[in-house]
Amino acid sequence: MMWTDRIRQVKIILVVAAVLIAVASLVVSHFLVRDLANEERSRMEVWAEAMRSLNMADDNTDLQLVLKVINENNTIPVIVLDHYGHAQLFRNIQVDGNDYADSLSHAAVIGRRLLAEGKNIKIMLNDSTRDYIQVCYDESVMITRLAAYPMVQLGVVLIFVVVAIFALLTSKRAEQNKVWVGLSKETAHQLGTPISSLMAWTEILKETYPHDELIPEMDNDVKRLQLIADRFSKIGSQPELVPYSLNQVMEHVAHYMDRRTSQAIVLKKDLPPQDVILTINPSLFEWVIENLAKNAVDAMGGKSGVITLHVAQEPGKAVIEVSDTGKGIKKKDIRNVFRPGFTTKKRGWGLGLSLARRIVEEYHHGKIWVKSSEVGKGTTFRIELKQ
Repeated sequence: MMWTDRIRQVKIILVVAAVLIAVASLVVSHFLVRDLANEERSRMEVWAEAMRSLNMADDNTDLQLVLKVINENNTIPVIVLDHYGHAQLFRNIQVDGNDYADSLSHAAVIGRRLLAEGKNIKIMLNDSTRDYIQVCYDESVMITRLAAYPMVQLGVVLIFVVVAIFALLTSKRAEQNKVWVGLSKETAHQLGTPISSLMAWTEILKETYPHDELIPEMDNDVKRLQLIADRFSKIGSQPELVPYSLNQVMEHVAHYMDRRTSQAIVLKKDLPPQDVILTINPSLFEWVIENLAKNAVDAMGGKSGVITLHVAQEPGKAVIEVSDTGKGIKKKDIRNVFRPGFTTKKRGWGLGLSLARRIVEEYHHGKIWVKSSEVGKGTTFRIELKQ
């Protein structure tokens, strides 16, 4: 829980920091772009006035300053339209045309678009004839880039947040794996000594009471304990996978569960006539099916019901389904059933299904999920393994 709470807090901090950076960047860029746009409009007003002076100049007018103002505009795209909407000249705009006249026609189209967008300055040339020109201008490349910069920065921040969260989750998973391995190894170690003692005592009891019918059952339970300890030891390392009959796994589980469940619960086997051979670790995979079957028994709540162990072959894979007619799982809980520590039982650690998922997905490279569940009708778990 401490890890989960810490991860949640760090996620919130990272997301809040990303939002604050993005908002601050957007606000600063907005004001900067606005100020630059106002400055460019002021420059275009001066440029438009220079164009008016050029159009109204006579032979005695000194045009040195006017030409300097006009020629110094090397960044702001500008198109000058006459009162008929024809382009007279253009600067800082890439126009594709066969010749200059064709280029002016293309520029006129762009100019009329800018005029419709309100990016223009009207200059009267002659008050008596009402002659005028329209100086149409667009945003410079610098303003366009500045407007896009916050989006780029936001993308970088989001990538950073995603990478940071991924690193935290990976670190959490690595620590959980260490806990799993340590717990499994320690459990196997702690069970080893008393199991060895129990095995020795059962051998003594066999010799002392050779005809006692209960001693073989005790021996079976001790062997069962030894099998459980062996399973725990394999959780902490890469288990050996061998070709094995899936039908036999189901038979073992059914035999084990039949002797340890109420007679009110019927255990059905739906197995194909031919053995389904898979490369698995028999001991661990039996553990998975047992766990699902025990959960199915618990779902009955002491009442009568049916548990079905189903095996089938589909193209390229084998399918195992464990179904019950128990109380079912609430929809809001389905996504949490494989999470370590989650349980709806009064007594339980919430580790069984988490272990089952680890065995199926990490050791056998398969899939396990809740195929269907309905409250009051039952649940079906599905496992798929590649052949």
